[in-house]
Amino acid sequence: MADNRSSSSGLLFSVVLFLRLFHDANGDVSYSISEEMKAGSVIGNIAKDLGLIVGKLSTRKARIDSELNRKRYCDIKLNTGDLIIAERIDREALCGEKASCILKSELILEAPLESHRIILQIQDINDNSPIFTKDKIRIEINELAVKGSRF
Repeated sequence: MADNRSSSSGLLFSVVLFLRLFHDANGDVSYSISEEMKAGSVIGNIAKDLGLIVGKLSTRKARIDSELNRKRYCDIKLNTGDLIIAERIDREALCGEKASCILKSELILEAPLESHRIILQIQDINDNSPIFTKDKIRIEINELAVKGSRF
């Protein structure tokens, strides 16, 4: 019985040590951006938002990793800490007709290893022309309709 306890506490110590060495997802940061932004456009200052020292981003080899080996739609400017658009984002091509469109990435820092999740909510800019099933739509509005009524 004593052997079982010591192996359990050894395993617990190993898990705690691993978690201290690898700070997985220390903090999440979320941004809402419009689709079709130009490459190089600033999303936000991720260093400031996460409380990181800009001068250490380069020495800690800060980089953005995309989830599931997708295209890298964002990048980080190491000299400013700005999160920028790396490639134009087409919401419809990326998410189809889903109500919400979310891109997940991670900011990875080395020495010590840190990982911060980045969530980009892609907003539709309504760049597609509307499609109507009929050429004409007839609406009858009563002359007693209150000013400002919606139809």
